[in-house]
Amino acid sequence: MPTEFTLPELGENVAAGDVIRVLVKQGDTIQKDQPVLELETDKATIEVPSSVSGTVSAINVKAGDKVKVGQAILTVDDGAAQAQGAQKAEEKPAAPATAKPAEQAAAPQPAEAQTEWDVPASPRPIEPRAEAEPAAPKPEKRPANILDMRPTRPPQPAEAAASEPAAGPAVPAAPSVRRLARELGVDIARVPGTGPGGRIAPEDVKAFVRSGVARSTTAAGAAPSTAPATSFEKWGEIERKPMSAVRRKTAEHLSIAWQAPHVTQHDRADVTALEELRRKYAPRVEKAGGKLTVTAIAAKIAAEALRRFPQFNTALDMAAGEIIYRKYVHIGIAVDTERGLLVPVIRDADRKTITEISAEVAQLSEKARARKLTLEEMEGGSFTITNLGGIGGTAFTPIINAPEVAILGLSRSAIEPVWRPRPARGAAGERGAAASAESERSLASLESDGEFEFAPRLILPLSLSYDHRAIDGADAARFLRWIVEAMENPLTIFL
Repeated sequence: MPTEFTLPELGENVAAGDVIRVLVKQGDTIQKDQPVLELETDKATIEVPSSVSGTVSAINVKAGDKVKVGQAILTVDDGAAQAQGAQKAEEKPAAPATAKPAEQAAAPQPAEAQTEWDVPASPRPIEPRAEAEPAAPKPEKRPANILDMRPTRPPQPAEAAASEPAAGPAVPAAPSVRRLARELGVDIARVPGTGPGGRIAPEDVKAFVRSGVARSTTAAGAAPSTAPATSFEKWGEIERKPMSAVRRKTAEHLSIAWQAPHVTQHDRADVTALEELRRKYAPRVEKAGGKLTVTAIAAKIAAEALRRFPQFNTALDMAAGEIIYRKYVHIGIAVDTERGLLVPVIRDADRKTITEISAEVAQLSEKARARKLTLEEMEGGSFTITNLGGIGGTAFTPIINAPEVAILGLSRSAIEPVWRPRPARGAAGERGAAASAESERSLASLESDGEFEFAPRLILPLSLSYDHRAIDGADAARFLRWIVEAMENPLTIFL
């Protein structure tokens, strides 16, 4: 009997993807759990296994198509229909030998060419089935409390009474979709669903948020956030390219994340001593399979900071009016790939050594660039670090990776002249011992000497963006100062 294999659930908040390759062809015999499709989602490239066994009788997609969860991918025949048709053919009496060729041509096809739901021949045209026409859901059957984007008439008093949430039916949405709506501060009952029976998908929630932003922007008289519908060709030659799944997801996610009231706190860390330690211990970390980078060190320091400042390890549930405090510390590391920005997650970073974090960052970065990251490896982050120092720049404003409430950006470090106390000379006239103890001396004790000088120091610019709904400016300044001091005095994190 023919069975349709539909695209299964791919992961939390992942409802569609782009087909890279179809791994089977028509006529192939496949087994359950055999990969049949290579799909690029907005987070990773995955192989989709079949949930049925049998012979592929039809392929409904091709490379380059965009498919959604629940969409028919293959039609697979498990052999039951052929067996039943063959049995009917054996029971059917043979045609008379005297039948004319013309009569044989007009005779009905053998039983195996028909399926059990085929309609028998009829002397009159067969009318379409009555139930096929009203298959589309009727707007009047939708809950009255769902926002109608195109109302055709004002609601009647009876409908207004029926629009009370307590009296209406349960909103058709998965728990993950409800959680997404809560994180974005959206009333799930107001979101119009586009799925079967009005079921609400993650894209419906995001579209509802975007439409709300567009309406509020238009009402305020501001310019729209997207390019206007115009003819660019009249100004010169252009080329249009479809957005990749990663780029499309990034655009959607950041549009939603930008709605949080962002504030960015900037500071600078003197990482001269840290750089010396990094170079000294880099060979030891390389032997362990990692690479001791500033990003890995910053991840460890940030993990310790999140333990000391728990408000930075939270999420907001605006619908419930609650702040969610995470008991775990998972650090996301932004990785630049040819497909776009991906953010693999270092889990339990506060419980790992810098060597372990360095090895894991190297492994996840390589997997991200090789398109081998899984969806699970990019979910569950509580704080993100993005490093643009390898490219350049002195400061920037990173956008929070919602539902997180803060993100730390690193820019390019540079040697700068710093006006600082001159190290006092020792009894033997040597400066080495005094220089090594300089970090432990207070500025007040050195001011009495009256000796200052410009010294070349390696300065690292830091940029902390945070959600002002969850974090106050003073707390952000203290958080970033703690990170700066930990970088300037690496022993701090062990004390």
